[in-house]
Amino acid sequence: MSAADRLVERVDEFVTERPVAVIAVFLLVSLVAVGGIGGIETSAGADQFTQDIPAQRALDDIDEEFETSIGGSATAAQLIVTDDNVLSRSTLIRVLETQDRLESRSTLRVGSTSSHADAVARRLDPTAGTAAQRRDAVADATPRELRAAIADADAAGAVGAQVSVDYNPTAQTADAAIVGITYDVPDAATTARVTELQTRSVEVVDSVPGNEAGGNAILFGDGVLQSEITALLGDTAIIVFPAALLLILGFLVFAYRDPIDMGIGLAALLLSLLWTFGFMGYAGIPFSDSLITVFPLLLAVGIDFGIHIVNRYREERGEGLGIEDAMRTTTDQLLIAFLLVTITTVFGLVSNVASPFEPNRDFGLVAAAGIVFTLVIFGGFLPAAKVLADRWRERLPIPTFGTTALGAGGSRLGRVLRVGVDLSKVAPVAVVAVLLVGGAVGGAYGTGVNTEFSEEAFFPDEDRLETYSALPEPFAPTDYTFLRVLTLFEEEFEQDFVGSVTLYVDQSVRDDDALELIDRTTRNPPDTFETTDERRAASTSVVTVIEDQAARDPAFAAVVDRNDRLGTGVPDRNVDEVYDALLDSQAEGQARGYLAADRGSARIDYTIRPGVDDSEAVADVRELAERTPLEAVPTGSLVVNEAVIDRLTDSAIRSLIAAFALTAIFLAVSYAYLEGKAVYGLLNLVPVLVTVGLLVGSMRVFGIPLTPINAPILSVSIGLGVDYTVHFVHRFVDEYKAGHGIDEALDITIAGTGGALTGSMLTTVCGLGVLWLAVIPLIQDFGLLLALGVLYAYLCSILLVPSLVVVWDRYGDRVGLGLDGGLRGSTDERAD
Repeated sequence: MSAADRLVERVDEFVTERPVAVIAVFLLVSLVAVGGIGGIETSAGADQFTQDIPAQRALDDIDEEFETSIGGSATAAQLIVTDDNVLSRSTLIRVLETQDRLESRSTLRVGSTSSHADAVARRLDPTAGTAAQRRDAVADATPRELRAAIADADAAGAVGAQVSVDYNPTAQTADAAIVGITYDVPDAATTARVTELQTRSVEVVDSVPGNEAGGNAILFGDGVLQSEITALLGDTAIIVFPAALLLILGFLVFAYRDPIDMGIGLAALLLSLLWTFGFMGYAGIPFSDSLITVFPLLLAVGIDFGIHIVNRYREERGEGLGIEDAMRTTTDQLLIAFLLVTITTVFGLVSNVASPFEPNRDFGLVAAAGIVFTLVIFGGFLPAAKVLADRWRERLPIPTFGTTALGAGGSRLGRVLRVGVDLSKVAPVAVVAVLLVGGAVGGAYGTGVNTEFSEEAFFPDEDRLETYSALPEPFAPTDYTFLRVLTLFEEEFEQDFVGSVTLYVDQSVRDDDALELIDRTTRNPPDTFETTDERRAASTSVVTVIEDQAARDPAFAAVVDRNDRLGTGVPDRNVDEVYDALLDSQAEGQARGYLAADRGSARIDYTIRPGVDDSEAVADVRELAERTPLEAVPTGSLVVNEAVIDRLTDSAIRSLIAAFALTAIFLAVSYAYLEGKAVYGLLNLVPVLVTVGLLVGSMRVFGIPLTPINAPILSVSIGLGVDYTVHFVHRFVDEYKAGHGIDEALDITIAGTGGALTGSMLTTVCGLGVLWLAVIPLIQDFGLLLALGVLYAYLCSILLVPSLVVVWDRYGDRVGLGLDGGLRGSTDERAD
């Protein structure tokens, strides 16, 4: 007896002889798992996938070193104020009152605020040191004084830069303005702390008369964004999970047709989820967008195991066996198949541990652990609970309901399931050829699938949010302000999250030639960059700030001329003297956005031509970084996104190859050890390849791009595909070894296993497909792909495997890989 057989015998003994003890042990472990749930945190958004990218590290350095950052500092926020005219007296007072309340609340840790209203008030009263004093200055000013103050502030560039693009300096009107808010917290402050401060700031903003938080006064920052993205995960879960449960319940009623059996199956499913959540808490793995898909996946595998056990048990009971003997035969037949399914699925999942993206690594680890938990629970708890329940049924007057195996006998479902077996008797070669060619064509067509990554990809579907808003609590989604903020930035301020690229100069810029080198990076720009009349790149840097200030300030221009030996307008000596003069001028705020406080780094922003492909612009800025003698790192949202895309395809293909190789080796070795024929392991893999090919082709047909969220789909599809083929092939091998001919063995297999496979497929496809209801488009796409992968795997198992077996039997002997060769034994040998 092999080690695997001894393990199964041991499980048989505990399940049939000590079911109460087995159930008690599982419940105790579940209590331990509950303790880990409280430690689960959340992590969401695009930042999960960019942490280890050099361009992102450069972006983080810019956020830390410059007062005006690209991504926005984590400890800063912006208040977008809208009105008929944000330069009217009433709105100026409202803005300054808001600033005063934010600054005066010590618990908010607001270090400073700034706005166009500040600039106007300082022209009225240069001695006004607080927002309250500046508010009073605006309130007390005459109309003529106020107009003059606005004009003076505008002349100094302090108005146009902070109000919307519809600003009319003559009429002194604008529809929107931005108020800057800086929090006085350490750089190492936790995201939770920043979120708390910014959320409380929203409450203060809403307390100001005339303000409507989320309406005409929207506070936006990383903390608010993080809280809304976390809420987005919750909104997705609260819609998806109940819908999945309702659909699964419906199909479980169809599959089990018995309330007690269904209750046992549901209890096992809940234990699987509980153990997995507990594992996440104890392992410190945060709940993220990627992990939403894990739980429908576990439900899919658990439902598959449960239906197979109950279906096979009913088969044996129908043959006249008692409770214990029927369960022993069931576990003898299925536990090895479950073990093969679990290990191969785990290989498909664990291959994601090699992914460069941490969320995908977490997905692989959590899903693999969950699948193992599912095997243990459905291999031990469910059989023990079923034995105990049926014993009670025999002792108590409990009515029986559906007791026949799904798809058995001459049922309509049974006749439909025979299609693949019937075709294998008529035209097996044609079936194999058509499906293999179909898979190959799908795979080849799928090589043209697009790749996509951006911050907006993690935003919810606005139409779906609007539809769901009519739902009652707690299903109604959160009111997400970041969608309106995105629109305001693009329409009112013409600030897109992309549209420019940046060079982060990671070296001291105090040398005499530093400014000259920065200026040279704008010469002979690539075609993707916007250019000026002088055929230079349209860019912004400390050089352009110096040039602009010199054009409007004669005293500063004299400092520049004095230190410009070459006469180019760019200082080439005593640059520290130039910096000192620049920082003492009205251009100080702008200069600090492009020159670090310690002058140990600088930044250059380049504008991209409209309509230019993102990948081309990124390629050009990367080439520019390599060409310049400066130590420069290309960065910006476009560069970071493109870096993620570069990793996507490589990551998906690498995981796919690893999963397939590990699965092939394991199945070949396992069947060689268990059955004496490695060829049975290879038979499992052919349908899986067809499944992967069809799935990749479907991605392109449905216009689903490859993203960091769905990148694991290819390797996961191997695990899901093997699930169905292993059950079919394993049952066929059992019947074939028992002495049945190939046709008869296939007939018995489809009659006994086909129904269970169908029930499992229906519940799994609906359970995974319900992710289409999610408010996050990326999760919708992943749900569709998972459902399609299961459907294709099921169809291949019942249509392709029978013909593949027949074809292999006919032609395999010619290469020494036939199905015979001492394998076929007697029924007595099987029993032994």
